[in-house]
Amino acid sequence: MREVIRVTEQGHAEEQLLWLRWIKDKDPEAGDLLIKKYKPLVSYHVQRIAVGLPKNVSRDDLTSLGMMGLFDALNKFDINRDLKFDTYASFRVRGAIIDGLRKEDWLPRSAREKAKKLDAQIEQLEQKLMRHATPEELAEHMNLPVEEIYQTVHEHFFSNVLSINEQLDQEEAEGKSFVIRDDHTKTPEQQMVHTELLGDLAEKIQKLNEKEQLVISLFYTEEMTLTEIGEMLELSTSRISQIHSKALFKLRKLLSSEMVNT
Repeated sequence: MREVIRVTEQGHAEEQLLWLRWIKDKDPEAGDLLIKKYKPLVSYHVQRIAVGLPKNVSRDDLTSLGMMGLFDALNKFDINRDLKFDTYASFRVRGAIIDGLRKEDWLPRSAREKAKKLDAQIEQLEQKLMRHATPEELAEHMNLPVEEIYQTVHEHFFSNVLSINEQLDQEEAEGKSFVIRDDHTKTPEQQMVHTELLGDLAEKIQKLNEKEQLVISLFYTEEMTLTEIGEMLELSTSRISQIHSKALFKLRKLLSSEMVNT
């Protein structure tokens, strides 16, 4: 045990030395070693974000965007702040990927049009069946592979995330650019809406089966990747992806309407 503690302390001391070399002299070797140490953060966020993107979006492109965020974090991090670099870098990496997706229009309006068409077909089929339709029934109704139904649900969810970020950027641009937004502190109104949304969402999630609830919790609360969840539950990544997709399909009305209106 003492040996483990000594190794940990030694590793921490070595990293602190790298940071001092980087901050004081912008030592390129120190910078390269820090980038190498934290590069897995980029892979982690690429894997999570890629879940909701069209398959034609290259993971290499997402990785490039994430690496830009990591470089930015390395240059702007204040070692004297009471904040871990991996926490700070995670915000920068994820933000760089999402900003890049918006600017490059990798989720164009056609993605939202597909989602609207899907919603219309769901409503039509459910009126006919007089009950909730399953993804398989909807796929048969639309003469599409069920995987395409799942992918459209993912894209719709992610396009809502991009829309929220876009609205925040527009609010800052409209005469409020001098204000530094605190991303961690909510106004009383935002807190009330947030609390109500969580309550409604928790109620809906209770209607999912046990495995779907577990996957949703691990992915969105514990922030595990689909691969990590698969290893934990001893299931393939594709099987976890299918469970995740089915859960989102069941939650689609709440997730789409509440997120857009928040």
